[in-house]
Amino acid sequence: MSTDRNSPFRTKSVEQSIRDTEEPEHALRKSLSSWDLMVFGVGVIIGTGIFVLTGKVAKENAGPATALAFVAAGIVCGLAALCYAEFASTVPVAGSAYTFSYASIGELPAWIIGWDLVLEFALGTAVVAVGWSGYVRSLMDNAGIHLPAALEGPDVPGGTFDLLAFLLVLVLTVVLVIGVKLSARITAIVVAIKVTVVLIVIIAGLFFITGSNYKPFIPEAVPQEGGAGFDAPLVQLIFGYEPTNFGVMGIFTAASVVFFAFIGFDVVATAAEETKLPQRDMPRGILGSLLICTVLYVAVSLVVTGMQHYTELSVSAPLADAFKSAGHPVYGGIISFGAAVGLTTVCMILLLGQTRVFFAMSRDGLLPRFFSRTHPRFRTPYRPTILLGVIIAIVAGFTSINELATLVNIGTLFAFVVVALGVVILRRTRPDLHRAFRTPWVPFVPIVSIAASVWLMLNLPAETWLRFVVWMLIGIAVYYLYGRKHSRLGRGEGVGLDPHHEEQR
Repeated sequence: MSTDRNSPFRTKSVEQSIRDTEEPEHALRKSLSSWDLMVFGVGVIIGTGIFVLTGKVAKENAGPATALAFVAAGIVCGLAALCYAEFASTVPVAGSAYTFSYASIGELPAWIIGWDLVLEFALGTAVVAVGWSGYVRSLMDNAGIHLPAALEGPDVPGGTFDLLAFLLVLVLTVVLVIGVKLSARITAIVVAIKVTVVLIVIIAGLFFITGSNYKPFIPEAVPQEGGAGFDAPLVQLIFGYEPTNFGVMGIFTAASVVFFAFIGFDVVATAAEETKLPQRDMPRGILGSLLICTVLYVAVSLVVTGMQHYTELSVSAPLADAFKSAGHPVYGGIISFGAAVGLTTVCMILLLGQTRVFFAMSRDGLLPRFFSRTHPRFRTPYRPTILLGVIIAIVAGFTSINELATLVNIGTLFAFVVVALGVVILRRTRPDLHRAFRTPWVPFVPIVSIAASVWLMLNLPAETWLRFVVWMLIGIAVYYLYGRKHSRLGRGEGVGLDPHHEEQR
């Protein structure tokens, strides 16, 4: 920790971070319970991963062993969740990994992680909105309702603008401006529908499983098409061996892809400041939602690969098509409806997470302070919510689904590394802090969390790493051109009120 106001590694104490939340013009309304947080977590985690990625990785990377890929990704997330739970209960401030890093590692690392999270949540929201649009169009087509081709999005021949994705983001923006409690109520209803659909898949699918579909459970490794190109996993390029699909390495590659399916529990941490009893409720919300979703993911992947051989699975709608192949198209329609409804909450909570990180950064002066004012009635960060909502709506309208999911993955894994590192550092520099939840076996668990996250990052394509590095370099430039000069901590605003900080100086 550095107390030099001119150092890019200057830290903002936990006490000062909490005190900033009490300033009237920057205060958020505390209205969320542990149940609300768990619903948020389940709402955002169960989405694209379970409805889409299951078929993709089973067919292209792991076969029936996709269940093991979900287990591997769940373990990595579980290790990170233990670190997030300690930080979120100790530093109950909006901003998630950004705020945690500011309190433990320093301002520049905090800015980098905040910049990373803004990209992660923005791209995640846009990608999910486009996926939602596809499911809704499918339901509309079945009902005989057809949009003009030009308004069906770039993924459709002749399409230029995705009207449904655009409208979805705008509507959710309005909901978030009105209030996070309203968001929680809507999410609770949608999550109930979504979990019901998932349980239908698991229970009904058990009756259509064919044992031969599990053979071989871990398919034999085969050379990856295209060889060791720039789109091959970085770890295989580093060690110079031929990229393969399936086999043991295929499971790890699949885990790095389905990791997108778990993105969400870290979003729960961004709502710490709006939680009634964060010291108790944040750990419950984070760990509870992750555990529930991991169990459901493993069960669904086992059922789907048992219903239909992995070589025949659909990449776009594996759950629905598996039931159609079994001669039960009605279940397919129910699943498509559940997917469309479920992706709505994923979109909303990713957007909520992004606006809270943006809000926290602007309150610290690293982004214009204009965005840190809350609405006088709703007590929500309405300015960044409106700005980001409009931008993401436009991006979703003109963007097709491509490799953006991998860019979201690497950003999240990077955040996991920083948070785990922050737990170790803060344990050494501030052992006096009251921690309502303590990560067990420190520093062993954080170190394992870092190693596991880095391993999954290395299993992402080299081109994803290049895009990530370019975005980070842009972020560092913005920090030195604007953030460092306007930082409240750098200007000494409020620092004198912190006796611990004065003692360190």
